[in-house]
Amino acid sequence: MIKLVRKYYLRQKIIFCVDPHKFHGKDIPHIKLDENMTIEELVNVFASTGFNGRQLGEAAKLYANMIEENATICLTVSGALTPVGFGGIIKTLIERGFVDWIITTGANVYHEDHFAWGLPVKQGSFNVDDMKLYENEIVRIRDIYIKFYETLEAEDQVIQKMFGEDFPNTSFTTAEFCNVMGKMSKEHSKYPEKSFITTAYDFDVPVYVSTIKDSSLALNLAVHRLAGKTYNLDFVREIIEQAAILYGSEKSGILELGGGVPKNTAQQTGPLLDQILRRNDGGQDYVIQITDARPDTGGLSGATLQEGKSWGKVQDAHHGMVTVYADATIAFPILALYVLSNQKTRKPKRLYKKLGKLYDDLKEDYFKNPANKIKKSKMKN
Repeated sequence: MIKLVRKYYLRQKIIFCVDPHKFHGKDIPHIKLDENMTIEELVNVFASTGFNGRQLGEAAKLYANMIEENATICLTVSGALTPVGFGGIIKTLIERGFVDWIITTGANVYHEDHFAWGLPVKQGSFNVDDMKLYENEIVRIRDIYIKFYETLEAEDQVIQKMFGEDFPNTSFTTAEFCNVMGKMSKEHSKYPEKSFITTAYDFDVPVYVSTIKDSSLALNLAVHRLAGKTYNLDFVREIIEQAAILYGSEKSGILELGGGVPKNTAQQTGPLLDQILRRNDGGQDYVIQITDARPDTGGLSGATLQEGKSWGKVQDAHHGMVTVYADATIAFPILALYVLSNQKTRKPKRLYKKLGKLYDDLKEDYFKNPANKIKKSKMKN
């Protein structure tokens, strides 16, 4: 299968170099489905068709190629994917070594922890009267129901206890925040195996929360702040660590589920290295984007990966990138199952324990430039 993936991408590069305005390419098959088909065969069917089916097939093969090339893979997660149970998929990808670091929203971390503590989350309905749901103390995320007291209030108490008086009163990053959360859930929750946050803790996968203040994670710190405890988020160290991961990787790629701030946080690693630190690394080698956002509105969620090249976010505007315009709840399981079916487990990179060294390596390299040493001297004075 690995040889087939390599041959596929060599073919794709050759095809891309050929004039696309001429009548050539693979024949479109008259698709025949078989009741005994594997996920690999189904993905090959997608890849041999057109439109977003073809894009999905090519994205699955690119993900396999990223794994084969031992790229450092970042998973970005926006939207509300953990309330629908997708944290279990992320957990499995971490265990297989197919995700090395994560950038997500605070909401996805917060809601994932419900499963570890056995707090109720149910399938509901989107065709409802929300006034009645409010009266019944039910919170709705589209067609997912969460109990106000039994789930949200219970989770709030868990987080307030985790990050109360015992949480260090020093500067921290959101990766450290999530690492503490993973440790506490692993040691004290009812079902620690039901959270990708605890698995990230076990495998030293850094989990960054791109906008922690825009979530219940931060809301629960308010009670301690009012009591006099100060929280110091070191967001600058955080963005340097993220760029240092790219700097320290021979190959690097992103699998983006949705867009939003997680997408941009992962992609801005290239501009930090090249635009700000005056390097010439060139950004990510591979990016897969699953989005339902339109590109013509000018929003980041719908911005094409090719546009990212103009910012130095990606290495090549023509290769190593696939955008699938689809609902991530449909496309992500297919991509995940495809690589789980045909790729061998990789040794975990355990980046969390290496963040300090990666940071120091980037810092040392930056000040090797005499001009930066002079700049540093002037700032001190």
